[in-house]
Amino acid sequence: MIPISDIKTYFTTLQDKLCTAITDIDGENFIQDDWTRELGGGGRTRIIKGKIIEQGGVNFSHIYGDTLPQAATLARPELAGCSFQALGVSLVLHPHNPFIPTTHMNVRFFIAEKLRCAPTWWFGGGFDLSPYYPNREECIHWHHTAKTLCEPYGTNVYPHFKKNCDDYFYLKHRNEARGIGGIFFDDLNEWGFESCFSFIKAVGEGFLTAYLPIINKNKQRTYTPAQKDFQCYRRGRYVEFNLLYDRGTLFGLQSGGRTESILMSLPPVVHWCYQWQAQANSPEAALINEYLPAQDWV
Repeated sequence: MIPISDIKTYFTTLQDKLCTAITDIDGENFIQDDWTRELGGGGRTRIIKGKIIEQGGVNFSHIYGDTLPQAATLARPELAGCSFQALGVSLVLHPHNPFIPTTHMNVRFFIAEKLRCAPTWWFGGGFDLSPYYPNREECIHWHHTAKTLCEPYGTNVYPHFKKNCDDYFYLKHRNEARGIGGIFFDDLNEWGFESCFSFIKAVGEGFLTAYLPIINKNKQRTYTPAQKDFQCYRRGRYVEFNLLYDRGTLFGLQSGGRTESILMSLPPVVHWCYQWQAQANSPEAALINEYLPAQDWV
């Protein structure tokens, strides 16, 4: 018997912990918006517009229903006709300061059930970083934290999940990565429930260890209007990925989730520039040429 109530308790506790940590560093409180889904379930959306975070959200949702949406059965046709439950916490933060990267973190659990069949369940999630003016030491710290939390579960876990992240957060139409990656995993059940659940908890704790020092290091840095413009231009890549490729966004919309909560991942201000080119040997060129190509950080 899968203890759904234990997973839900952990996810809501994690949402609280994430919001408290961000509020402590930003100084502004989150606004909470509870919602319900007509087809079953609901969640609590928390949005911040702060001194450091221009716009961000930390969302919890628990939805369920009698029939899976197409986004879930396209790659898993054997799940057609199953009832389901999906629980998760999703975080996206878009800072004011272009020296602080945008970040995303997600942990989730899914279970599908059919009469007279064993349930199908898995965990998924991960975290990734999208810098604008990256610092090599910070990139190494980010990936070192990810590697450290993975190590108790096997020496191959970090390399495998890092490659998943590099492959997933990639804009094929741009031939370009969204950021410097991190870890990403889906369909995680092969370790057994207890070990998989333990790993999910490690990801939730590890995210704060990875991200908060980067905020603290850069929150007082001054920046120019041109640097802010570049941040807004690069945010466009974030929007393109989420609307074109992100499976979580597609699942949420197709399953009748709350549109405003699903699209809280989008930044408040974005610029698109026709045929923009970075100046040679500039920090902007360094991001594109030196940091975004997939590489070994640790």
